[in-house]
Amino acid sequence: MRTVSGIAPRSISVSRALALHLWAFALPLITLVFWLTGPHAWWASILWILPIVALVYIDNHAPPDHRQPPEDLPGWPFDLQVYALFALQVLNHLLLGVVTSQLSIATWPDALQTFAMIFPVSILTGTNAGYSGIVVAHELVHRRNPIEYLMGRVLLMGVLYEHFATEHVRGHHPRVGTPDDPATARFGESHRDFVRRTIPAQFKSAWHLEKVRLGDASLPWYSPRMLRHRVLQGVVAQVLIVVAYVLVFGWLAAAFFVLQARTAVFLLETVNYIEHWGLARTGKKVVSVDSWDTDNWFTLYTLVGLSRHADHHAQAARPYQKLRHFDETAKMPFGYYGTILTAFLNNERYQKLATAELKRKRLGPFRTSEAAAPATHVHPSLRPTGTLSSFGS
Repeated sequence: MRTVSGIAPRSISVSRALALHLWAFALPLITLVFWLTGPHAWWASILWILPIVALVYIDNHAPPDHRQPPEDLPGWPFDLQVYALFALQVLNHLLLGVVTSQLSIATWPDALQTFAMIFPVSILTGTNAGYSGIVVAHELVHRRNPIEYLMGRVLLMGVLYEHFATEHVRGHHPRVGTPDDPATARFGESHRDFVRRTIPAQFKSAWHLEKVRLGDASLPWYSPRMLRHRVLQGVVAQVLIVVAYVLVFGWLAAAFFVLQARTAVFLLETVNYIEHWGLARTGKKVVSVDSWDTDNWFTLYTLVGLSRHADHHAQAARPYQKLRHFDETAKMPFGYYGTILTAFLNNERYQKLATAELKRKRLGPFRTSEAAAPATHVHPSLRPTGTLSSFGS
């Protein structure tokens, strides 16, 4: 849907926006029920994969939502929602330890039950940690309030990826769409090649950014200033978390904790892959066409506004409930759920669909001078302006 020149698109009502964003509780609450009713028989454990199948099906059939958030949308209800989602994630991590500590491999029936738990822990709880946990952490690390920022770091420690707080805000956002950004997937780059490249490159970049913040890019590891190195703090905290799982819940619980973290990180980097694949920035300022997004209704409300990623990059300080729809951006072939699955299960098809969309929108390698800035038909109040907030620097 294209906006009419000089006329802002229809807005969603405040009450409806509040109600729709409650969909963000779906996945963490399903995960909570899974843990509260566990441990499960081996066959019941496998059945807990079905909620993920259902969510993917709903997302693939969800209609678009082009409505804009109202200007008078209050912030506090959505802040409370983020805090509640944070608490749910922490509770789910604790229950993971409690439930999996009851598992054993001493006998064949016990081993079968334990082996069957691999599937829901990886697919259900790992997806929850990746889709809901990291998405909530992403929202929190963009905030200026130090307590909220710390909450975001804690959630990232729960998936053993705390350095994302540094790299994403101070590395990815300023460099997005440039060769210097390890989180921007290049045109023609496969999902496998991207994941292998980006994970070590992002950690290395975050480590360097913290040294620069402390005043010396060549700061030695034994310097007292390294005690304030946030990435080092995260590494130490994550090691201690795994050790605590071993000591309190046992080595099997620690193994399941690491398993869900691995799935969550894999999903995060798949999200990075589809959010910027093939796009190259032409100006100093980040604008809407420098990111992919999707108009999918279900993705928008279950993933805390993540689908409107273009506006998030153009206005990084804008809270999730106020992110706006832009027509001129490259659109993913499906919602996030379906696009993610296509990207790593059938990457050749994903690249064909993505290339066709870039051609249609004249973006990426097909970009023209007319596409170098947000389209002029967009109402001025909706055009992204300004640069990324420098929080954390």
